[in-house]
Amino acid sequence: MMRFTGITFDPNFQRNAERQFTMAQKCIDSEALRRSDPYVPFRTGMMKKSGISGTVIGSGVIEYTAPYAKPQYYLNRGLGKEGMNRRNGTKGLRGAYFFDRMKADHKDDILRKAEEKFR
Repeated sequence: MMRFTGITFDPNFQRNAERQFTMAQKCIDSEALRRSDPYVPFRTGMMKKSGISGTVIGSGVIEYTAPYAKPQYYLNRGLGKEGMNRRNGTKGLRGAYFFDRMKADHKDDILRKAEEKFR
């Protein structure tokens, strides 16, 4: 006769899983901020700093709190310092949709780094 008693999990399973998720989220948030830096429009550096100060690492939300961040995100023409449309021959990465462009370029690298932390 076979008796099935059910499945038992480690009593610390949920706590350990949440801790690992939190560590992975912190890694992803900080890496995304770091890799976005060369893409963020730059005049005085305040917008870049507002991303650092406005983001709670581990929350899963990257927030640029400068009052002009939203128009810059959608409307920046990339003509400024290290801009992507500079007319003087130097091409950079800074301009509109900076987070989406960073993600297109570096998403796999960010996820790979988060995975490597937990091997």
